[in-house]
Amino acid sequence: MVNKESTASNAGSGPVRSCCGGHYGNMPGEAGQMSGGKETVPGGHGQGPGGVTRREFLQVTGTSALGAVVLPGLSWSALASLQMEDSFEIRRKPLVVKPVLTYEVPVRREQVSWRNWGGLETEEDADREVVRIRGELDALRSAADFPVDFLPVEKVKAVGDLDNVGGLQKADLFLVYAAGGGSGIFDALLSKGKDMMFFCRHKSGPVYLWYEIISPRYLRRHTDAHAIPEIDFNDVVIDSQDEIMWRLRALCGLKNTLDAGIIAVGGAGGWSQPADVIREHVDDKYRLNIRVFSYDDLGKLTTEAMADRQAVARARSRADAYLRDSGVTLETKREFVDNCFLLEDVMKRVMENYDCRAITINHCMGTIMPVSKTAACLTLGLLNDAGYLAFCESDFVVVPAGILMANISGKPVFFNNPTYPHGGIKTISHCTAPRRMDGKNLEPARILTHFESDYGAAPKVEMKVGQKITNIIPDFSFKKYTGLPGRIVENPFMPICRTQINISYDCDDLLLAEKMPGFHWITVYGDYLKESEYALKKIGIVQENLV
Repeated sequence: MVNKESTASNAGSGPVRSCCGGHYGNMPGEAGQMSGGKETVPGGHGQGPGGVTRREFLQVTGTSALGAVVLPGLSWSALASLQMEDSFEIRRKPLVVKPVLTYEVPVRREQVSWRNWGGLETEEDADREVVRIRGELDALRSAADFPVDFLPVEKVKAVGDLDNVGGLQKADLFLVYAAGGGSGIFDALLSKGKDMMFFCRHKSGPVYLWYEIISPRYLRRHTDAHAIPEIDFNDVVIDSQDEIMWRLRALCGLKNTLDAGIIAVGGAGGWSQPADVIREHVDDKYRLNIRVFSYDDLGKLTTEAMADRQAVARARSRADAYLRDSGVTLETKREFVDNCFLLEDVMKRVMENYDCRAITINHCMGTIMPVSKTAACLTLGLLNDAGYLAFCESDFVVVPAGILMANISGKPVFFNNPTYPHGGIKTISHCTAPRRMDGKNLEPARILTHFESDYGAAPKVEMKVGQKITNIIPDFSFKKYTGLPGRIVENPFMPICRTQINISYDCDDLLLAEKMPGFHWITVYGDYLKESEYALKKIGIVQENLV
């Protein structure tokens, strides 16, 4: 095992590089540092409590450096019997929405103000409005590119009416059609701890009362300041069904990210952060269920799979089909590709065994190569193309953002290393990348070696020139991300990580240089800046967009 960048005695030689541009192992102060070839307990010097190694410490405590659950070993015979289904769609649970129409039926009185603003004045008006809402929701459901379930629309005139409204506990979101009624109804819904969104009509139907007073009367509570932490000004939509749609997309992505399970092969770490700091941030913001799977257990499974004739034949057959694709060019040894398909089979079965759709690999080069007889680069790309979420480097500073953006967009994401901006252009790259970047079609790819090791199989994905992209740049403190829209302008072939794209952007170079926090980026096809900003704010992370 090659050690990470050493002390000043050999600093002049520069850092030893591994996993697509990152320093080998972890950076100083990072989780799971390498010392003398052994993983160390964070804060220690090769030993944990009582003088044991980190590996021995984990075996005793059953937790990882990020407080994750350590998974027990598995047998290949058990995994080989699992029935696997072929699908390239990212599996997401539907967002469950409860639509509630709040209204009132005014009674005429002489010589006094007897009605508020609004076009609903009778029960018949309210019934017609329910029909209108149902039609709009049916159209939203049909057009949605994410899973969403709308519960029945119900009418509410007073707080007590909520006792007879079904689905309030089942719902993830209350979509309040605020035609009228008092704010006490809103408070009663808010007390149930669900997300809320308000819809008010101006021109799309009978005008609503709360189109006038949602800000001063409710969001600001008769003051000049925002007064309801759980509801933001961006939780109000006027007329537009498109505005409802992207917010629902964001909340669907967030629902499928919070508490999500992810397998961390070799442990959970983070680029340039102590493990306890990352653990607190990941737990506080994303609540990920991190499950550590040891390299010893992965090695055992891979060795057993290599001895399984059926598994080997299946891997070769799938590699044959992959390489027959006219968009694929093989420029490394064929056996590396076969072994990548075998490793992919192993990883998929481990994930399915634990009902988990995401995986990441720590110390993935020197550790996995002797076990799998290849690099994991192509394997991770294959997993992403198959609808799983697979990340290199086990960097939990950025992995949660990758999971969120995949769940928002329904597309694989490109976990990458950025470079310095200049002349409105910058390069982002990595040795692993999905080919199905639009969620449907496979981009062309050259299959080369992993660059730093010149070994194994790694894809150089030729991403679509002219494609609009969203770049999410997480910070180390989980407080303020940067969002950068851009376009792909070139697929160069420099002596760097294999998948490399030059991207253009509209903001000033110096501004971008100053606003680039953290290290790794997440890139996805399409424009999802509004969705990511909306979702992140729900968990206490601000997103600054450089547009």
